[in-house]
Amino acid sequence: MVAVISKLYGLQHIETAEDIVSETFLQATETWETKGVPENPPAWLYAVAKQKTLTFFRRNKIFNEKVLPEIIGNDAVSDDEMLNFSNQNIKDSQLQMLFAVCNPAIASEAQIGLALRILCGFGIEEIAEAFLSNKETINKRLFRAKEKLRTEKIKMELPPEEEISKRLDNVLHIIYLLFSEGYYSKTQSEILRQDFCLEAMRLCLMLIDYPQTNLPSTNALMALMCFHASRFHARQTSENSQVLYEDQHESLWDHALINQGTHFLALSAHGNALSAYHLEARIAFWHCQKDDSAEKWEEILQLYNQLLLVNYSPSVALNRTFALYKANGKKAALAEAEKLRLENNHFYFILLGELYKDLDNEKARMNLEKAFSLAKTQTERLGIREKIDALSV
Repeated sequence: MVAVISKLYGLQHIETAEDIVSETFLQATETWETKGVPENPPAWLYAVAKQKTLTFFRRNKIFNEKVLPEIIGNDAVSDDEMLNFSNQNIKDSQLQMLFAVCNPAIASEAQIGLALRILCGFGIEEIAEAFLSNKETINKRLFRAKEKLRTEKIKMELPPEEEISKRLDNVLHIIYLLFSEGYYSKTQSEILRQDFCLEAMRLCLMLIDYPQTNLPSTNALMALMCFHASRFHARQTSENSQVLYEDQHESLWDHALINQGTHFLALSAHGNALSAYHLEARIAFWHCQKDDSAEKWEEILQLYNQLLLVNYSPSVALNRTFALYKANGKKAALAEAEKLRLENNHFYFILLGELYKDLDNEKARMNLEKAFSLAKTQTERLGIREKIDALSV
């Protein structure tokens, strides 16, 4: 609803749109509690939001004096035509809002925050927890981002066709970061935020449904997210502790999602483009094969070698070292791991702990203790403590 209202009246009124939608849901809470939930809740919400929107703009004379002439000129239009909450218009508005939010003029963290707030409907407290921050900081970040939308006069529209693929890279990057934020959750209470991940997948499907953005890289990202999402239920216990890949039960994997991932991966193969999403999707595909052979890990290792050339990052280098360990053994991996020197990364010290285990248990313990001191959440610390205790057995 925020996207539809902002599309009609302009992004300079985005906060007004948010207020109107908040008031609409507040009225729903109060009314439905006494009168019961209506037969068609979305239609009720749209009708109330439409009424509140038109009342606001008319009351403030913005509608009649400034907004209306820009939208319709001298032609009269009905309220229904002006504020259209049809499924297609909602989808079109969200797609345009996605490109507006992902404008390069806005910092990437603020882009994720705006996407979570406006497109996915998350509350300020939820966003603050996800970023290990506080409400005041998130509110300031979102305020600055909205100011950018105004001062840069960013419009809610798709870029020209010749620019779509260039701008799409930024949109896909934000969806990727949103999914990653859920998949490797840093919140104190959860190791996996499935709601973040599912919203990222929903936004990506929206791009796939639009011909101009249904490109190989879009399908590759969707495949990657399907493969990761297929192992959600195997990644955590009912007590919300993490289950490492080698300890996961294949019976808990969602094979329908794996098949969906394979479908999107096949679609991504059209053309000559090879993005980081293609390589990561291939790696994720191999992780959905419950086979611990050296051949499988050699394939993953080669994919990581390519990924380092396309998109180097410390985490890719770290994951590549783990693949090297599985393919060629601990000694080969240790030689590479010691070169990385990721002194502030607890995953790095967890890997060193694993590599030194049974070779030099004292060094293994030392590295795991370092990992414990760097871990950001209680869930991670509990998992590391289990590894340290296991060395004493």
